[in-house]
Amino acid sequence: MPCYARFLFLLLCLILLGECRRPKSRKKRWSAPAENHKPGTPLSKKVADGTKSRKMKTTHLLRIDEHDFTMRPAFAGPAVPVGVDVQVESLDSISEVDMDFTMTLYLRHYWKDERLAFPSSTNKSMTFDGRLVKKIWVPDVFFVHSKRSFIHDTTTDNIMLRVFPDGHVLYSLRVTVTAACNMDFSRFPLDSQTCTLELESYAYTDEDLMLYWKSGDESLSTDDRISLSQFLIQKFHTTSRLAFYSSTGWYNRLYINFTLRRHIFFFLLQTYFPATLMVMLSWVSFWIDRRAVPARVSLGITTVLTMSTIITGVNASMPRVSYIKAVDIYLWVSFVFVFLSVLEYAAVNYLTTVRDGKDRKLREKAREQSQTLPCTCGMSHARTMMLDGTYSEADANSLAGYTRASMAPEDVSEKQERMVVHLSLDTEPTGTKKKGIRGFRIIQNTHAIDTYSRMIFPGAYILFNLIYWCVYC
Repeated sequence: MPCYARFLFLLLCLILLGECRRPKSRKKRWSAPAENHKPGTPLSKKVADGTKSRKMKTTHLLRIDEHDFTMRPAFAGPAVPVGVDVQVESLDSISEVDMDFTMTLYLRHYWKDERLAFPSSTNKSMTFDGRLVKKIWVPDVFFVHSKRSFIHDTTTDNIMLRVFPDGHVLYSLRVTVTAACNMDFSRFPLDSQTCTLELESYAYTDEDLMLYWKSGDESLSTDDRISLSQFLIQKFHTTSRLAFYSSTGWYNRLYINFTLRRHIFFFLLQTYFPATLMVMLSWVSFWIDRRAVPARVSLGITTVLTMSTIITGVNASMPRVSYIKAVDIYLWVSFVFVFLSVLEYAAVNYLTTVRDGKDRKLREKAREQSQTLPCTCGMSHARTMMLDGTYSEADANSLAGYTRASMAPEDVSEKQERMVVHLSLDTEPTGTKKKGIRGFRIIQNTHAIDTYSRMIFPGAYILFNLIYWCVYC
């Protein structure tokens, strides 16, 4: 029993001791930050972030709330000079059908607004994103003759604002713009085009805002990797002049000019070379037998239809201009050559039909005379002798004592060519006759028009090509 009493007494003492010490430890824990660390003792606490203890906001530093930024700097004073420079990032596309171009660029503005000056011991600038732009005055520059334009917003708005302690401001943004370009296609596809991107203030005339290129011609910079599939970029340059509007006045306008020269190799492969081949293919009919009507007609119609397809394909990718282009001259002249080859065969076929009719009548008349008159070689009456196409030169020379006349084929269905030779006895001495077979007229299936066309058509087309490429190249 005394042991049990001592145990209870000891437990009670421990409980009282714990209750007495608990308030002291809580007070010590909350009062610890107020204690001063002695020199040389390690610092166990985390150093506070200085940016979190800053009490002055950006709007207070720039004194945005103290000024009315709906008005331009130096309102009612001289015009605000706003310098501009441009860095062309890419020239995305050139459209002949829509007559426009698409360009992505960095547009930077430089001006001074003393209302944004702030004290700084280091003379360093402050950089902000697009959220501050809505609270201050910025130049209202727009693109003249633009069809579409937008500021890139991935991943945020691509806008940068940099303010210097003396009030100078740099305002930069990344823009893609599609603008009109007046193109002249009179020399297409051997042409060069000059396009212009124009910048101007929308609201402020030259009395309020003066736009100028900040560094002259050096204000425009381009990426050396810019290239186009159909054009060669020859040069970029800048100009500036005043633009007048009858209702509002004079405005400063800046110009970005660039010259493009078209690559001809694509059009040589897709237009000029096929058209030339079609013209040359139409000449093949001059070497085909004039009796082969289906072959020559089908060849002529095929070349005419192919040339029509080429012309239609070229015009489908071009704007509907009211003047003649260089490619139109070449294609239509080639079309005329192909069409003339078809007309040439029509003339040959017509003349052949007319002559066959005359030869048929002549044969019938000769046949009637041979039936009414006796056949004696001593008489001077005309006779008809049929010669097979396999005659020899000796057989032909044996006819030197007779007069010669024209021949016509007797039966087209026969494989071998038959010739009709009208012979008559000659009373003149054989010594006065021309020797050999030079005077022996044999009409073959090649018409004289075909013979001349083989030389005239290629010669005329070569001459046309020489003149065409000398004028347009």
